[in-house]
Amino acid sequence: MKLKERYKKPTPPFFRKLRNIGIALATAGGVIIAAPISLPAAVITVATYLTVAGTVATAVSQAVVSDKKKDKDLDSKID
Repeated sequence: MKLKERYKKPTPPFFRKLRNIGIALATAGGVIIAAPISLPAAVITVATYLTVAGTVATAVSQAVVSDKKKDKDLDSKID
């Protein structure tokens, strides 16, 4: 499947929710990292991990597509 085809296909509902959670985590982590006040090193470390985890979850969720035709083909082969 080409990249252009992948972007045109719909994302399954579970991965849309996961993508939104990932965006929220990345945003929260970025806000904490960019805070103008001095924060403990542990808080900055946790915020960095939140940002990375959110970014990865968002990227992976965005790449998943729903392919109803293939799912039906696989079901018919199993029977």
